[in-house]
Amino acid sequence: MYQSKSNGPLVAILVVLAASIAFSQQPRWKDPSPHRVQFVVVENDVQLEVLDWGGSGRSLVLLAGSGNSAHVFDDFGVKLKGLGHVYGITRRGYGASSRAESGFSAERLGDDVLGVLDSLHLAAPVLIGHSLGGQELTALASSHPSRIAGLVYMDSTADPTFDWNPYEETRKKLPAAMNPLPLRTDLRSFQAYRDWQRFNLGVAFPEAELRNTVAENPDGSMGRSTTPRSVQDEIFRGMRKPDYSRVRVPVLAFFMLPRPITEQLQRYQPKGAEEHDAIERVYATEVAFAERAIAVLHDGVPSARVVRLTDARHHLFLSNEADVLREIRAFLVSLH
Repeated sequence: MYQSKSNGPLVAILVVLAASIAFSQQPRWKDPSPHRVQFVVVENDVQLEVLDWGGSGRSLVLLAGSGNSAHVFDDFGVKLKGLGHVYGITRRGYGASSRAESGFSAERLGDDVLGVLDSLHLAAPVLIGHSLGGQELTALASSHPSRIAGLVYMDSTADPTFDWNPYEETRKKLPAAMNPLPLRTDLRSFQAYRDWQRFNLGVAFPEAELRNTVAENPDGSMGRSTTPRSVQDEIFRGMRKPDYSRVRVPVLAFFMLPRPITEQLQRYQPKGAEEHDAIERVYATEVAFAERAIAVLHDGVPSARVVRLTDARHHLFLSNEADVLREIRAFLVSLH
């Protein structure tokens, strides 16, 4: 049967339209964490994403580390709300917060947090900071001690003046199993990457965290970070050497320590003297850095409660959730 060639373009349009309709009818991914999302203006043209998991009692405000949004706490926040009213703040430059071009000093980031506290009328909250979040904790508690009831540092007393270059060079000589890297197939979807994280790192970020910090390619695979490199550079330049001399509020601090060296050598079985030496040197550096950070904290806040977590991950609220919740519970009780 004869068919006019003029129908070709029409058929192509109909095929594309049908495909578009089919795609639009597929269920869109939805963040399963039971939080409310709002945005708070902290400066001209700068607004921050604030997550509210609810709860009752004292306000607990979570501050994420570098590279993370507040959604990294999506699972932890649900558990924490049994101890208080839990909020999470995504700092400027990250996730759904404004892509500001400036304002990344520790002091300015601390003022951003203060702006959120003011906007939400949060009186005497406990601030809980992970990694880079410790800089904001220290800055805010030092400049506005009357606004804060207590601080919780979660592996967040980093010293930007510490020379990590020798450490990073040594890490390159570790057995491959100690430096796992995802393959392209591990990045084919957010879930595939979470499976890789769980298998290789022992913890996995909530999917919402990945979707808020990494672009999704048209085929569903993971793309690049949504945070400009310039933001990371500006934040690093704005970091300060830890100084707790003006912190006058109660402090709870968690520190990550590596697995004992004897266990590491037995588990990874170095293939030669170079790998054996690298394992020992990396271990010694990590222990020395943690103990040095603990000493600096105690110099400024002698009464600080320090908790050492052996064989924990940097995101210790994921790897050691029960330990962290138990210690925070006891810390909050001590504030009453």
